[in-house]
Amino acid sequence: MTPPLQIELVAYKGWPNCYRISNGEVELIATTDVGPRIIRYGFPGGENVFKEFEAEMGKSGEEKWMPRGGHRLWVAPEHARRTYVADNVPVDVKTFEDGVELIAPIEIETGLQKRIIIELAQTGSAVKVTHSIKNTLPQTVEIAAWALTLMAPGGTGITGFPPRGTHPEILLPTNPLVMWAFTDFSDKRWQFTKKYLLLHNDPNVSAPAKTGLFNPFTWGAYLRSGTLFIKRYKADPEKQYPDFHCSYETFTNADVLELETLGPLSSIQQGDGVEHIEHWTLNNRIDIRAFTDENLDEVLLPLL
Repeated sequence: MTPPLQIELVAYKGWPNCYRISNGEVELIATTDVGPRIIRYGFPGGENVFKEFEAEMGKSGEEKWMPRGGHRLWVAPEHARRTYVADNVPVDVKTFEDGVELIAPIEIETGLQKRIIIELAQTGSAVKVTHSIKNTLPQTVEIAAWALTLMAPGGTGITGFPPRGTHPEILLPTNPLVMWAFTDFSDKRWQFTKKYLLLHNDPNVSAPAKTGLFNPFTWGAYLRSGTLFIKRYKADPEKQYPDFHCSYETFTNADVLELETLGPLSSIQQGDGVEHIEHWTLNNRIDIRAFTDENLDEVLLPLL
């Protein structure tokens, strides 16, 4: 018989009320003094694959939003007031057999309420992360769920384009590749192959870099020191997505590299909400010898 998951209240990096979820093979730590946020995912005793902003660890109650690190839930499209609401107060938590549920208080500024449910498999590294945003306002709001994972610096973010084809057999475009005002594709941190888009984090380059795309089978991966994190999400081509139809976005600067998935834009009436589900895995001893289509196919396709 498989032993039950270990779910325990622990202190972590100055926060006294965190929940550690482990099956003995991997572990996650979720904060409840602030959040909802998953601050750690890794192998027991190993490095955290997520970024931690050390100066912000263990703190709470700040008047402005703090990046902190880890994995968080935001509201898209990005807006200075609605997106950057400070998540610096305690959240409610419910534990169950397979994980925990983190429930934020209703945001005074927006009338929205966020929650994250974390479910860890009994064996292996698979995690299901369910994000939801509820509208408590009397008026309808048009929003999308936006799940951002901040990765520790020094690695490479990888995502895939939708299946490629040939000309003239396929005449119409298949997907957008979106630019921000600061996007610079001459930046050497970008790398393109026929099938893949790569973004390398360089701790010595502070300039921001960002792009987005749509892929019905949305996924992002991050390779650092032989450890590969993967997050997956099924997008719906029939629905409209934020930011010129992006289901996936990636960003980097000197401190961090972000893997971001976005749900479809939805008009949410009072009492209703949106739900957005990601599936994670963590893999060690990964050797990608060269960032070519052939080598990436060989390593990534069995894991996706």
